[in-house]
Amino acid sequence: MLLLRTIMSTVAITIAANLGLCFCGCARAEYDINGECCPMCAPGNHVYWHCSIDTSTTCIPCPTSTYTDGPNGLLSCFPCTVCDAVHQLKVQKACTSSADTICEPQEGFHCIKLNKGSCTLAVEHSECKPGQYIKQTGTAFSDTVCVNCTYGTYSNGSLMACLPHSKCETMGLAEVKAGTMSSDAKCEKVTSVGLIVGVLIPVLVAVIVALSVCIRKYKARCCNERKN
Repeated sequence: MLLLRTIMSTVAITIAANLGLCFCGCARAEYDINGECCPMCAPGNHVYWHCSIDTSTTCIPCPTSTYTDGPNGLLSCFPCTVCDAVHQLKVQKACTSSADTICEPQEGFHCIKLNKGSCTLAVEHSECKPGQYIKQTGTAFSDTVCVNCTYGTYSNGSLMACLPHSKCETMGLAEVKAGTMSSDAKCEKVTSVGLIVGVLIPVLVAVIVALSVCIRKYKARCCNERKN
């Protein structure tokens, strides 16, 4: 009998303790201050005076350049974020009493660090090198994508597609410098001097070869006549 009473007493104490825990917490829209549950202030406001038995919480709007973005029991608001130009940032959406500033990268930069939808650090877009073309331009949240040119094409690094090398012959010109991945072929007009030189050299070579053959034959004939 004594054992039963002890067990029942223990159970009763446990239930009472748990009931106490259940009823001691504040509601979701309340905050605890010295054991008293006070109504929270709305977003854009902060606590000026805590509630009492007879009065509710006194709330006032956040001062300029500060905010609260949710129901709160704060005595002061959060300072608005400044979009730092040193980190290559600019304002996308200005701070209000109920929402912080939203920052975005400056032109020519992309974000590499985000916090609650706002950029906190940006870096400059990559520049494509000569011999590469821009496959995808950089955005606020992605870098430039560069791809190498294929054989027979070229780009100075600023083009959206590689260009084919000029065909000098099809334009009636002479190629004086072959194209590379970063530069076009160099063409020039064929001058009269060039034509003359181009014709004379093969003719002169042919004449020299013919003379050499004739001289050898003549020498061979002379030698044969002397022997006879």
